Amino acid sequence: MKLCVFCSANQQIDPLFFEMTHALGRWAAENGHSIVFGGHDAGLMHSVSKACKEAGGQVIGVVPRKIEEMGKLSPWLDVHIPTEDLTDRKELMMVQSDAFIVLPGGIGTLDELFTVVAAATLNYHQKPIILWNMNGFWNSLIACLDDLEAKGMMRNSWHTYIKTATTLDEVAAALF
Repeated sequence: MKLCVFCSANQQIDPLFFEMTHALGRWAAENGHSIVFGGHDAGLMHSVSKACKEAGGQVIGVVPRKIEEMGKLSPWLDVHIPTEDLTDRKELMMVQSDAFIVLPGGIGTLDELFTVVAAATLNYHQKPIILWNMNGFWNSLIACLDDLEAKGMMRNSWHTYIKTATTLDEVAAALF
């Protein structure tokens, strides 16, 4: 499978997130999966791509022009797919991927998550979307989604589209 990973490109975050992300990249390669990601050379993006590549896996970077202009292109890419902007990047990542795994991240990660979930609600795809709640990172988002659902703001339960996981084993099980 081509596993799209949405995650932070920041360095100053919990070291546990780096360890768990590294384990995901290694697991993906060892199980014959490729990693599709945003192509940045820092943070969890760097961790997952490096671990996958070092374990013999394929790494596919879908990279906006601005990241390249900033000199932030990952050195771990097997396939480099340049894009004009973030909208193109999300579209190509959706097309290139068989499943989506959402790791800790900020505004960009939330944008990517909600783009693929919104597409799923309209049946543009039926690919697994897994929110990896590392060390409770996504607890407040999960509470927000539960609140929106309780207030009738969703046609279906958000669990219809998003699976949650707290361990790598749960992530792996949610892919199938």
